[in-house]
This record gives sequence, C-alpha cells and structure tokens, in this order.
Amino acid sequence: MIFGFDENELKILLIRSDLEIFKGQWSLLGDFAADNEELDGAAYRVLCERTGMTDVYLEQVRTFSKPGRHPGGRVLTVAYCSLLNIEQHKLGKMDNELHWHTVKGIREMAFDHKEIMEFSYTWLQKRIMEHPLGFNLLPEKFSLRELQNLYEAILDIKLDRRNFRKKFFSMDFLIDTGEYEDDVPHRPGRLYQFNFEKYELNKRRWTGIDF
Repeated sequence: MIFGFDENELKILLIRSDLEIFKGQWSLLGDFAADNEELDGAAYRVLCERTGMTDVYLEQVRTFSKPGRHPGGRVLTVAYCSLLNIEQHKLGKMDNELHWHTVKGIREMAFDHKEIMEFSYTWLQKRIMEHPLGFNLLPEKFSLRELQNLYEAILDIKLDRRNFRKKFFSMDFLIDTGEYEDDVPHRPGRLYQFNFEKYELNKRRWTGIDF
C-alpha cells in the first residue's frame, strides 16, 4: 500500500484488476513471491515492477490469511505500507493502469483489499501519532498551518489550532527560520524546519502525540 499526501488529502495508489471476476474494480499493488525470494525482497520487486519507484521505504504491516479470500485458492497476503509525498515521488512507469485515489472516496475494491486497506490505514494513523513520519511529507520549510493540515488529513479529524501548536512547541523539535510564507491567500505564517538531528539524539523525548 502506497499512501500519498497531496493537496491536503490522503490518497492511495491503486491498480486496475486484470481478473474477469473483478472486472472494472481497483486493487492494491501485488504479486506472488518467488520460491527463492524473501518477503521484503518480493515487496520491493513488486513496487519497482508496478511503479518504477526505487526510493520508497516499505514497512510490513500484517499477514491476511482468511480462507476463501482469493479465487485462486489458498493465498496468504503479507501487506506492506509506505507513506510519501506524491509531488516528490513521481511514477517511473506509466504502462500500468495506476491511479491515485482519495482514501475517503473508496467504496469498493477487488478481493478483500478494502479490508486490508482499512486495517493498514488505522495502522498508519497509529504510527504517525507515535513517530514523526509526517515531517518527511512537508517541504523543507513549512508553516504550522501546513503541518496541521497534514495531521488532519491523515487522522481524518479536526484539530484545535491552539492546542496543536502548543503540543508541537513543547516537544522543542521545531526550528524557527525567521522567514514567512509568500504568495499565499491568507496572512503569511512563520516558516519552520524539523530538527531531525536533535530528534535522533533525543528520541526518548518523543513520547507520541496526544491531541
């Protein structure tokens, strides 16, 4: 599952199913692992073959093993997940029918892929509360408005502006650049950077986010 952040929306990359039983439906990117492949290697191979992208980090989520979940017989699916900025990761292959879909707009999928996606989405929401994954999706310099929009899109909730800012300032991992936004239709906000070096030295201080 490749989740992507774009235009203040959380999206997922899907491919059109080529099975007649699921004609016209969308599915997650996948394939069978070869006899000589480890699962991590198979996941990155599928990613590259389907999308052409090679600079995407994948993390294993869970194995799905319900009997009867695949028309081809007994099939176990090991789900991997990634979260990226769509603008910074362009598709390297265009011959596969791939499309970005807003997560909230998906109603039906092939196989049990909607169930897998929903489980992984919940997993992703928990991960972003426990680790500062979201900062990799933002520009090098970002406003607190952009940061809040990101968390609201992924968590699918409306956050209190004052409490949100107080929480992040209390962590002391934001660097005030002294610069302001330009060419925006609202009052320009200050621009900040995330201090990744300081975070690495003080990981234990990151106790997670509780809005």
